[in-house]
Amino acid sequence: MADSWLIKDGMDRERMLDMDMRIQPLRLVALGVLGVALIVSGPWVGWWPLIALVVAGVFFKVAGARTEGSARPEYYLFAGWAGAELMIASSVALTGGPESPAFGWFAIPIITLAARFSVRGVVAGVAMTVLMMLLVAFGVNAAAVVDNPTYVLSSIAMVLAIAILSTALMRSDLEHRTEAVIDQLTGLLNRSALRNRTLELAERSHYVAEPVGVIVADIDHFKEVNDTHGHAVGDAVLKDIAYVLRKELRAFDLAYRIGGEEFLVLLPGADLSEATEFALELHKVLGRGLRGGQGVTMSLGVSASSFGEIFDYDTVFAQADAALYRAKNGGRNQVCVADEIDAAAGPDGGFTRHVRVSA
Repeated sequence: MADSWLIKDGMDRERMLDMDMRIQPLRLVALGVLGVALIVSGPWVGWWPLIALVVAGVFFKVAGARTEGSARPEYYLFAGWAGAELMIASSVALTGGPESPAFGWFAIPIITLAARFSVRGVVAGVAMTVLMMLLVAFGVNAAAVVDNPTYVLSSIAMVLAIAILSTALMRSDLEHRTEAVIDQLTGLLNRSALRNRTLELAERSHYVAEPVGVIVADIDHFKEVNDTHGHAVGDAVLKDIAYVLRKELRAFDLAYRIGGEEFLVLLPGADLSEATEFALELHKVLGRGLRGGQGVTMSLGVSASSFGEIFDYDTVFAQADAALYRAKNGGRNQVCVADEIDAAAGPDGGFTRHVRVSA
């Protein structure tokens, strides 16, 4: 998956969305705290800053809505973040510029930068914030800044210090979290990460009536590769297939290694038809050339939740897994699509549509 100047790769993008989801309720609390402070301070500083605070909340709401299904959600989230800083700048300008009691509020959004964006995003956000601080300070009351530069210098120093410390803490946290959710051989996400993501998608489906596609893929006769050529060759096969998966996925799709030679792909927003189309294309790409120096094939099972229903991962996975079972049992090297499978019946129950069989 292609990166951007804010995000390094698909896993970094997933981490960003995960963190933003966790921040959302706390952000509302923080906005509420600022709102109370402005109301209490209203008789002294005026009520106009309250409007700016409300607009900042709208920025976040709109940015969050636009991330749904976007190939580059980081741009919308950064725009929402920048909009919040702009509203703080407006509040500061309306309450005295460099002498405003709210001048230190510029530092509040800085705390969330490192939690969501790469170092480049942090640098861009800090530079934007410092520029706003200088423009507001000199634009509203340049004489006060010249007479007492500490009005601005102390706040800028606080912004820089918070950015440095929060980035260092977040990098350390990421290293530990990465070890827990990344498969060390392939670099794909593992079962722990899958569990967290499916819970988030289930929660999201309460509010967004979009389907979620699930593809389960298994390397055919992988044991023979290990037995004949050794585990080093088998590992090379797994790494090559993982690379293909990462390259073919959309920006908001994710691939997981859930077993020795078994992989899973989550396709948020994809119905059964779209998930099947993607699986067919993936099967075609995986069938080209050698993987780890070996001519391996793969079997794929496909399923998806329906529009308007709550995403139940266990049910959809059972359907895709049953389709995969039939693909393996029906000759391998093919894509099978779940069609009215009774998940409770397990691999031996229901019906499966065989979409394609490769020679």
